[in-house]
Amino acid sequence: MRVALAEAQAAAAEGEVPVGAVVVVDGDLVARASNRTIRDCDPTAHAEIVALRSAALRLRNHRVGGVLYVTLEPCLMCMGALVQARIRRLVFAARDTKAGAAVSLYRVGEDVRLNHRFDAVAGPCGDESAELLRDFFRGRRADTV
Repeated sequence: MRVALAEAQAAAAEGEVPVGAVVVVDGDLVARASNRTIRDCDPTAHAEIVALRSAALRLRNHRVGGVLYVTLEPCLMCMGALVQARIRRLVFAARDTKAGAAVSLYRVGEDVRLNHRFDAVAGPCGDESAELLRDFFRGRRADTV
């Protein structure tokens, strides 16, 4: 999670919402990414999606498996991508009560109607990740006043 948090900090330094993600397969870190929606002019370039794309290319397999560590609870779009990538486990730092689809608003990984299910758990660095997000948005609001 520390690597994902470093990715989130790098995103904040570039003016992106500070979210970082890491994919680990069989104990090996295979991908790391941060949000790139603003930089890439791509609404789908969330850290989770960017990390999954990178992992799939590196593994040469669209079924990534493994564990995704992310600093913020994934949204509905990202949870759908985790299902498609056959992620085995999701570990996230901070809950997202406005858009979180792992435990806060939905429990996509547990939905028996889907063809793939996985555990989603709140992990370490939750307070640190939440504070990074609060500071980022506080700064954005101050810039508009």
